[in-house]
Amino acid sequence: MTFWSRLQEPATALVCGASRGIGLALSEQLLARPDVACVWALARQAGQSEGLAALAVQHGERLQRLDIDVTDETQLAELGLRLKAEIPRLHLLLCTVGVLQGGASKAEKGLAQLDLAGLQATFQVNAFAPILLLKHLLPLLRGRHPCTFAALSARVGSIGDNRLGGWYSYRASKAALNQLLHTASIELSRLNPQSSVLALHPGTTDTELSRPFQANVPPAQLFEVSFTAQRLLEQVERHGPEQSGSFWAWDGQPIEW
Repeated sequence: MTFWSRLQEPATALVCGASRGIGLALSEQLLARPDVACVWALARQAGQSEGLAALAVQHGERLQRLDIDVTDETQLAELGLRLKAEIPRLHLLLCTVGVLQGGASKAEKGLAQLDLAGLQATFQVNAFAPILLLKHLLPLLRGRHPCTFAALSARVGSIGDNRLGGWYSYRASKAALNQLLHTASIELSRLNPQSSVLALHPGTTDTELSRPFQANVPPAQLFEVSFTAQRLLEQVERHGPEQSGSFWAWDGQPIEW
């Protein structure tokens, strides 16, 4: 059975990083589904996103926009309390936040470019934010209802697939995310036997994260955000409790750890 066919009620979904790129496309595609009751769209500036504003005009109260900095655990704790007071459960939780370079984060080519500030900044967004989001929303995933938590990882986070080196912080933070998600899947399976936790590789998508590195990407391998969102939702649909804790590419192929 697919994720959607296992639902016994319209889904309540949450998209973290929803103001642009893949997160915005996921929000749009979820709202287009009649079996989705509501989408909670989280971002630092969700209220200022033109894309989310357009969706709000179209879908009204089915879209709830919240300004949240997911690197701030105090805000995540407040989010958890608010949602617990407003909704009985979550069915789908998608986290698309990530950083490769920008601010203190760097796409290091060699050891000489590493520094503590860069490592910490990259891990904060790529590994710590998604798992702390899951921590504070865990009460809404407990029970016996179908639910999936999926976070965007990356193929370069695979240790077994690393043959080129470089991108120390980004690779390591995604590998850490994979381990955190796999570990969380074991705990969540005990709290809800219908749960699934997935690490998903979106492929090279035309977003702000990838634009500085697109020069050598063949056009056929550079995806539009709508295509990526569609393929990611396909992975959510087909991978249930039996595959919880696993790592999948956008095309449905498993990725080695």
